[in-house]
Amino acid sequence: MPLIATRGAASAQGFGEFAEATAVNYIENVFSTYLYTGNGSTQTITNGIDLAGKGGLVWIKGRSGATDHALYDTTRGATFDLASNTTAGQTTQANGLTSFGTTGLSVGALAKINTSTATYASWTFREQPKFFDVVTWTGTGANRTIAHNLGSVPGCIIVKRTDTAAAWAVYHRSLANTQYLVLNDTAAVATDATRWNSTTPTSTVFSLGTATTVNASGGTYVAYIYAHDAGGFGLTGTDNVISCGSFTTNGSGAATINLGWEPQFVILKRTNGGSVWSIVDSMRAWVNTAGGYDAIVSAEFSGAEFTNSRGFPTATGFEFTSTDSGIGASLPFIYIAIRRGPMKVPTLGTSVFSPILATFNGTTVTNTGFVVDMVINKNNVAFVGDNFLLDRLRGSGNASDQRTLSTNTTSAEVLSSGRVAFNGSGGASITIQNGFLGQNTTANNIVWAFRRAPGFFDEVCYTGNDVNGRVLSHNLTVKPELVILKTRNSVQSWATLYDFTGTSGAPNGRVYLNSTDVNFGGGLITAANASTITLTAGFNSTPNTYVSYLFATLAGVSKVGSYTGTAALQTVACGFTSGARFVLIKRTDAVGGWYVWDSARGITSGNDPYLLLNTTAAEVTGTNYVDTDTTGFKVTAAAPAGINASGGNYIFLAIA
Repeated sequence: MPLIATRGAASAQGFGEFAEATAVNYIENVFSTYLYTGNGSTQTITNGIDLAGKGGLVWIKGRSGATDHALYDTTRGATFDLASNTTAGQTTQANGLTSFGTTGLSVGALAKINTSTATYASWTFREQPKFFDVVTWTGTGANRTIAHNLGSVPGCIIVKRTDTAAAWAVYHRSLANTQYLVLNDTAAVATDATRWNSTTPTSTVFSLGTATTVNASGGTYVAYIYAHDAGGFGLTGTDNVISCGSFTTNGSGAATINLGWEPQFVILKRTNGGSVWSIVDSMRAWVNTAGGYDAIVSAEFSGAEFTNSRGFPTATGFEFTSTDSGIGASLPFIYIAIRRGPMKVPTLGTSVFSPILATFNGTTVTNTGFVVDMVINKNNVAFVGDNFLLDRLRGSGNASDQRTLSTNTTSAEVLSSGRVAFNGSGGASITIQNGFLGQNTTANNIVWAFRRAPGFFDEVCYTGNDVNGRVLSHNLTVKPELVILKTRNSVQSWATLYDFTGTSGAPNGRVYLNSTDVNFGGGLITAANASTITLTAGFNSTPNTYVSYLFATLAGVSKVGSYTGTAALQTVACGFTSGARFVLIKRTDAVGGWYVWDSARGITSGNDPYLLLNTTAAEVTGTNYVDTDTTGFKVTAAAPAGINASGGNYIFLAIA
């Protein structure tokens, strides 16, 4: 049998499945947003952060009900609780956070962090130079300095007296060194030289005055110290992962913030008063869409999570907008933003892709082992229906904000409810809700779950601006080899661009995901590289909104490639060692459907059930068209013209 050569870039940088030869820091090692449901007893939260060995802060807030915030750090020790929404001193909660571990933490039955069936968010900040530090001291009542180990000039310092009631004091680099904010209050920035002694922090110390909130004689204090654009991360040690900045809204009450990377977490506050400390993150719901469906909790407020608009993340920063009354033009804000992960490049397909065969009965699909960013779902047995695509960035964080596209239609995005929510425990699960697609509890459904990761898969949402030659940033970190574009707010076909082999990176092929059409040639994208794609006006018109999904070849994980049909058994080598668990094939020189196989439904000799992304048809079983091979997959002699016609041209995406 012939061995088919395929094309594509390769990368072997690790995702954490192997030990680093030298110490390399990534955001996923030092920060986590972990969502969980209380059980009223004890539970361990495994978020992958080493708190026992490295130290850090855990900040917990109830989402579904009114609860005080709960802040615990390794310097003060487990069970010692602070609440950002009160002035209260430290309390001892024997059933609060009970221990810090090497891969997370454990909590007891304290009601505000572990009530049965209540939902919670936890944010973990690990101590790491150029990211975050925790220090404690006893006050002297005299001007002084406090040493820290941040290894860079702090961007923000949050101070709390722990032995008695006192307001939280916040220093931020965007304010004068005579100014401060109060974390437990919506008040405007205040001026008082006795907070920071009118002295800007350095890379080794920060200064305190005589104010009792920061330095009363005999008082005990803790400070949480955040870095700003200090580098220290990534393979070269120069990548930034945290930024403490400011912005002022324009005449429409909006602002564009350029960080140079996509954030996953932001806490922001209007500095002229009357505005809450808003905490948003992409795990709960911080979505690239209009409508006010961002999930927000406030640092100074005990109330449950609420929804409103706080803008949305972009590939290079975030856009700020708000539907809150009173947030309008020329208003100043400060923020702390943390970079989205993972930064490591995966080495295992199982860390970024999972095919799941599920029964839809209101239960949670678990054990993906990774944060899910996108799913494609189809009822695969005796059911004619759409292939639904939902993703975290467009919005699927709660019951009322689930934005669905269908791969088999030209239809616009639908705002729906009761389908798939991405807010399962730790983000590594997705909640399948009763009634989705109208299935009964015995119907089988296939869910293909994907994680965004460098070198493998990325997603970018954007709004058209009519510019022919618009340069759109992405975070794939390599040149894409397969790009799928869809207009979100109007009827238009799914454009799929492939074969990015020219010197400019422009695609040599274009087909449509919702049809069987032949190759239309390039177009729509005129250039592509490891950080940008350049668009024509064809998929960039005002006021349309768009989504783009970018895939690439990654050694041992994925393969974007092509082959020529032989009408005989042939092996398509993908560089894998245990075979493909997902195979997508499309003929490009003649009409042909978008065939999909996966290991959950079975890729076995004699029975390879397939689905078509471009139709509503039910699964076809009893065929022998595609088989497994340790290096990738095989196309058999029994395969039809849509898969293996002699001389036919085919493109594919395979995932190990």
